[in-house]
Parts: sequence; structure tokens; C-alpha cells
Amino acid sequence: MRRITPILTALATMVTLTACTPSAPAATATADTEYLVFYADGRRSDALAAVREAGGTPTGTESGTEAGTGTGTETGTEAKLGYVLARGHDDRFPETVGADPAVVGVSADRAIGRTTAVPATAFPDASAFSEKGTGEPLAGRQWDMRMIGADRANQKAPGSEKVLVGVIDTGIDGTHPDIAPNFNRELSRNFVTDRPKDDNGENLDGPCEADGCKDPVDRDDDGHGTHVASTIASPLNGVGIAGVAPGVQLVNIRAGQDSGFFFLKASLDALTYAGDIGVDVVNMSYYVDPWLFNCTANPSDSKTEQLEQRAIITGMQRALDYARSKGVTLISALGNGATDLGRPKTDDDSPGYPRGEEKVRRVDNTCLNVPAESNGVISVASVGPSGRKAVYSDYGVEQADLAAPGGDSLDGKGASANRTILAAAPEKALRANGRIGADGKPKGADVVRDCTGGTCAYYQYLEGTSMAAPHAAGVAAILISRFGRPGPGGVALAPATVEKYLYETATPTACPSPRGFVYDVYGEKTTHLCEGGPDKNGFFGHGLVDALEAATFEP
Repeated sequence: MRRITPILTALATMVTLTACTPSAPAATATADTEYLVFYADGRRSDALAAVREAGGTPTGTESGTEAGTGTGTETGTEAKLGYVLARGHDDRFPETVGADPAVVGVSADRAIGRTTAVPATAFPDASAFSEKGTGEPLAGRQWDMRMIGADRANQKAPGSEKVLVGVIDTGIDGTHPDIAPNFNRELSRNFVTDRPKDDNGENLDGPCEADGCKDPVDRDDDGHGTHVASTIASPLNGVGIAGVAPGVQLVNIRAGQDSGFFFLKASLDALTYAGDIGVDVVNMSYYVDPWLFNCTANPSDSKTEQLEQRAIITGMQRALDYARSKGVTLISALGNGATDLGRPKTDDDSPGYPRGEEKVRRVDNTCLNVPAESNGVISVASVGPSGRKAVYSDYGVEQADLAAPGGDSLDGKGASANRTILAAAPEKALRANGRIGADGKPKGADVVRDCTGGTCAYYQYLEGTSMAAPHAAGVAAILISRFGRPGPGGVALAPATVEKYLYETATPTACPSPRGFVYDVYGEKTTHLCEGGPDKNGFFGHGLVDALEAATFEP
């Protein structure tokens, strides 16, 4: 699942405008590969037999311990989600085991997605960023919070520390001055082991920096997860910015590699863990790779590829259902492909890991963008400061549930960073990417340093549906804080109720007139068609999230 990558650089070509960088090409699994074999209800024993008959070796729960977690067989993720781990010893293993009627999907444990956000870089009008505002030192730059009334909601309903918001992403910099006060280190987990190279021997995460290639739970070498977490719950502490719900707790549930890719097993573990510890809401700003669209029986795909996509759809839906059954509200970025997800036609971005194996195939509405189109997930489209749907944001009358500010650098004359979203950034990641000089000063207008009170903290402008989703997650946290009752983890509110309240408090936003909205991207015109009425349409879903209304309304 790749993160929905922040967007500006993709705008120039209009080919990967999704809160996420382009999918990396998918690798063909080779001998001695670890697989996740999903079985039909009650068919675990049959699936294990099928694995052996196919020449494979069951691992994980079969050996008495879930691989990589140290948990027992009866409580491990595998049993809860209906799959077994197995090692295949030849390239025919997936098709052979997949032919058994007990098996519903087979996937190698490799990247299934990437983040959905894009850095806002190379902007000429830095002088425009010096707006003054009330509240936190950088509040004047937070047009997004003013748009949804979060600046005023913060004073009325900042959120309760009993509410846990899980960030399933590339990690959270728990040492950042504008994250640390709300960071729950005890509950945070890292389900990822860094992989220096991909399956083709190309650089992936780079050299390991921690023992066993497993980063501490307070580290984010990418920056995407920290930005998301900051938007949700940067505290009111006189430093930098404030999040939508500055009083709630942040839990790092890391499933993303340093490179931004997400592997299937880590994603399943993350969702299961969120349900088990009583997390109230999770933010998922990524989409499932290696397939941009997951099709169960696309004739362009080999049998192995079809089985892999079935496994992704099945496995992720089971994990999402499990988390939701435990009281977790599921928020997802819709995607940055500038695509009507109800009418997809061509996918030339898949498979996406490792790089170089993409092919062109026809797709239709039976193919799913996961998790945005998975059942039980609230998917969020992005708007710019004018309120228009962002040029990169995916849309669709069936797919868009809500809209929220995610930034749109092209929403006006020229390109400008102050039309994107400012949130916390890890200093280490910025230095590694050359965005900070030796003197500590930012090298471009996309990075901001705040040294209020003598402690310096860094912030970065990003845009994408990755940035929109955490605004909705923050509003959900406000609602749970207000209406939740004592429950696992602190307080609890049924996900169906949270969803209902999110829709009731959102500001209904009608389609533009004419409905075919024309975007001008560096002189290239493109038209997106908005369908539906003011109460539910393909651009804005049930409307723009409203933090102030969530802080004051009575059901």
C-alpha cells in the first residue's frame, strides 16, 4: 500500500496526481518466497494441507509463534484474519496452492502500496507566508484550520486525552516539540523491518540505522506520517501550529517503509493491533500497491497476479472489518490520481513494486482502489483554499464520502506553497533530503522553522489527499471525545455513529456549475465531471468536514 504521496511535482505531468507518489513496479516472486495464503471460513486445516501438497512449508502460526511478533498462535494476526504464512520453493507455488477450493487468495509478502502526499517545492512568493494569526505562532499560515473552523473549535472542544488516534503510516517523530506532548510512546508499535534493497537489488530503504533494521517507535525517516499526525493533534503549547484535535493522544502504528512503500503483512498487523488496544480512529493516507486497481479476474493478468489481487482485497477487508468490529473508525485518503474512481478505464501504473514492471491494462468499476474503496472506510477527497476540489484529487459519487483541505498549489494564479498544508516535519528527514542548511536555516519556502521560546522546530508544506484525510480524522476525534462512553483504551463510540455524526456536521457542498469543471495545469486543460446533488456528490461526498460544528452540535 503506498502512501498517498504529496503532490506538486506530479501536477506538471498530470499522470500521478494522487496524495501519493507513483506506484513502484511489482516484482515476480521467486523461489523461497514468503506468502500469505488466505483461506475460506473454517478451512484453515485444508489450506495448510494445500500448502504442503503444493510443495510449500507452513511458517508463522504453524510453528507455534506468529512470525515477527512473538505472539501465540491463537491470538496472532493470522488466525484473526484467516490466513497462513507459507514459504513457497518454486515459482509455481502461488498458482498451485491457489487452485485449491479452500484458498481464496495468495500474495507474496511484498509492497502493497505507497503514501499519498507530495512536497510543495520551488515556490517564488515566500513573502506571502508571513501572515499573522491568533493562537499558535504559525497559525496565520493555517488556512486549512480556518476553513473548517478548527481554530475556533480548539477553544471549545480540543479533544480528550482518553481518545486514541492511530496513524498507520511511515512513523511519527515522537520527539518533535509539536508532537511529543500528545505522543503515546507506550502504545506505539513499529511493524516494519527496513529493507535496504528491493527484490531486484535496487536501493529501497537504504542502509539500516537501527539494530535489526527496526527503527524505534518515535522515529520517522520519511516525514509523511509526522505531517499527518501533526495535522490531527499538534498540541496547544505555544509552539508552531495546532492540530484539529490538539487534546487527543497520537499512537504510531507504523506499517510503511522508510521509502514510503507498505507491505501487506505489516498493514494487516497494524489494523489488527489498532483494534486490539482500543484505538478510536485510524488514519490511512496510503493506497494498496503493487496494483493501483485491484481486479479479481482481469484477463490481462496472469493467474498468479489475479490471486495476489484477490489476497489484497480479501486480506485488507478482513483486517478493516476486524478493526471496525473492535470500535475503530476507519479514515482513508481517496487518492491523487485525478481519476473518476467510478469510471476507471486504464491502469498503466501497475504492478508497482519493484520498479520497472508496469503494464497497460483495461480496468473497470469492479476493480478496487484499496483501502479507499473497501467496505466500512470513510474516504476523503481534497480541496484547495478556494474550496474547489483539488486538481489531483480522485473523485466519484460512490467513492467520495467527505472532503477536507488537502492543499492545491495551483488553486489561483501560478503555483504557491501557501495554498498547501503546513504541519510538523522531522528535522533529521529534512536534513537528509537537503532541505536544511548547516546553519539550521531552511533552504526553501517549503520548509519553515519556528524557534519560539528558544526551542526550534521544523514544519513542511505538503499537499495531497494524504493531507485531507487527517483533518477528517481530527474531527472524528472531537466527536468521539464529546459523545464517547467509557470503553477499551479510554472511551469508545461506535464507528457507525461516528460516521453518521461526521456526515451530519459536514457542510453540504454542491457540484460546481457547470458540472464539468475545467482545470488549467500549466496551460493544459483537463475536465472533471461532478455527479450527484448537494447532499452527496462525487467531488465533496457528504460535504466539507466542519470541526466547529462537531464541537458544538447536538445529535
